[in-house]
Amino acid sequence: MEKLVELEILGLSSNHSQSGSFTLVMGEVDGIRRLPIVIGMFEAQAIAIEIEKIIPNRPMTHDLFKSFADNFEFDIDKIVISDMKEGVFYAKIHCKSSLVEVEIDSRPSDAIAIAVRFGASIFCSEKVMAEAGIEFTEEEKREETKTPKAPSPKPAATKEGSLKDYSLDKLNQLLEKAINNEDYERAARIRDEINKRN
Repeated sequence: MEKLVELEILGLSSNHSQSGSFTLVMGEVDGIRRLPIVIGMFEAQAIAIEIEKIIPNRPMTHDLFKSFADNFEFDIDKIVISDMKEGVFYAKIHCKSSLVEVEIDSRPSDAIAIAVRFGASIFCSEKVMAEAGIEFTEEEKREETKTPKAPSPKPAATKEGSLKDYSLDKLNQLLEKAINNEDYERAARIRDEINKRN
């Protein structure tokens, strides 16, 4: 059985490179890695509303899913970010009732929006975390713990297309700088460019 890494939601920030999208930053529980995932505005709103415990006038799609599940007496055991192909993340929602357990294919953003409604644990496969995670040093983690805050979006100084022009050494330096500046969106783009070359 593949090793799973438990994650927690650290924050949401607007994504400047893609209008109408957000970066959801997940952190490794008891670890130093971060997993930034770009999600749509609707899913970001669905996650934020539940985290802030805001009750909308009418049920949103993920609330409808919860109501449906409650009425048919099944629960969400956990969600797992199970795979990543060509920069796209894949997830599974692990559902169970007294009679059956099933895995349902899902986009990670929908799976996470559902997980926060059920109070379900969020996991990531070690393979995906090793490929897409961004590592923090212990010192950076301690600094973050002292001053907890949602990651603040910072404009990228370099256009994404020009990352191809940098050497691998320079990209690693840029990645370290982006992490230090808590610019997870840029760090994710640099990480993807490094992964393309490995």
